[in-house]
Amino acid sequence: MNVTQIDHIGIAVKDLQAAVKWYEETLGLKAGGTEEVSEQKVTVAFLPCGEGELELLESTAPDGPIARFIEKNGEGIQHIALRVESIDATLAELKEKGVRLIDQTPRYGAGGARIAFVHPKETKGVLLELCERT
Repeated sequence: MNVTQIDHIGIAVKDLQAAVKWYEETLGLKAGGTEEVSEQKVTVAFLPCGEGELELLESTAPDGPIARFIEKNGEGIQHIALRVESIDATLAELKEKGVRLIDQTPRYGAGGARIAFVHPKETKGVLLELCERT
């Protein structure tokens, strides 16, 4: 496996602007702007923190995955992303091991990263994102 580091922690929020303001004013983190990822029905803001980032996610649709997550669980950590050197090689290895995947092939996420999700039933309840950045 070619995991190199924790890339980011995804946090589902109801109000992205208010959440960004809190993290900036309270913790001194600085967001690099926001980005809409229409395929995932979210607007996101990344806040660098050490070698990784916090990703704040606000749903743009009532039927989006973040809206459903918040409805079921409330605001909070939605996923953990691990950076990998090669997402294609990582997915092939996981498939060979019989790991249940949400994404059989990579898709594009925020910031142009290639991403894929591992099913939470495989990871003891954690939604795990694999992330390849170029």
